[in-house]
Amino acid sequence: MKRTFIIAIVWLISLYPIAAQAQTIPRDELIFLTAEWKGERFADGRPKISDDLIRRARNIAIEDAWTILNNEGYTCQYEGNWKTVNTDTPVVGRALTACFMPSRPDVEKNIKERGKKEGRVGNTNSWPIDILTKGDVYVADGFGKISGGTLIGSNLGNAIFSKSGNGVVFDAAARDLEGLTEIKGFNAYVRDWDPSYLKEEVLMGLNTPIRIGHAMVMPGDLVLAKKGGVLFIPAHMAETVIVTAEFITLKDKFGISMLKAGKYTPGQIDNQWTDKIKQDFLDWLQKNPNEIPMTRAQLDEYMKKRTW
Repeated sequence: MKRTFIIAIVWLISLYPIAAQAQTIPRDELIFLTAEWKGERFADGRPKISDDLIRRARNIAIEDAWTILNNEGYTCQYEGNWKTVNTDTPVVGRALTACFMPSRPDVEKNIKERGKKEGRVGNTNSWPIDILTKGDVYVADGFGKISGGTLIGSNLGNAIFSKSGNGVVFDAAARDLEGLTEIKGFNAYVRDWDPSYLKEEVLMGLNTPIRIGHAMVMPGDLVLAKKGGVLFIPAHMAETVIVTAEFITLKDKFGISMLKAGKYTPGQIDNQWTDKIKQDFLDWLQKNPNEIPMTRAQLDEYMKKRTW
């Protein structure tokens, strides 16, 4: 009986390995902070937005998504003023967050010793990379440090892209721009480029709430990084934002086609639509099914609730 009890305890502990790892918060706390999310989660409690929503999010405009969030009271989710590896590769995925602070010998010693006991290797800036999964975006608060604040170079950049198939967003710097440019499909949103190595900096939070400039970021947020800046969409708002933005895009495409055809004036298209315009829009959807990014059933369900 005693042996069976011990085996049961060991099994229960094994179900929650992430909760005991260095620099993370307890799973229950992460679930509490993201309680509005009702979908699938990772083992540590991080919301897991579907791959399909991530794919569709790549095609929505930051301006549309920002407006939708702003109208719902989420006014601190955007941050601009970035430098990138290139301007044509968006970074879209689930946020895996990291918080760095200026190093202090006693604190860094304890953190590294605990990490070593848990099987972590290397400097603490590699620890977030070790737990990346496909579709993740490594988002780090590096307190805006440039010289000595380069969180990655080409080696870590390759490791990140290999594990996540995605890029990074750093309130910090990166080094080796030429090497990072050679990683096809990779992009980095950073404050600046600097040739220095990372120094006097330590990881204090892994998959914890962080601040990126004026924005609050939670683990599992949908990261939408494009030419216009970076938007962090709360996981529970992702589907609403994406579907609404997709509908706005459909309306814009229809409106442009009507303006080009001379059927309606700009004042008619940019104003509250008449019943005639609405019917023409529905007819246009029937003739252009390839323009619809969601299923027709999803679109019909959305339009039932739409006030136009």
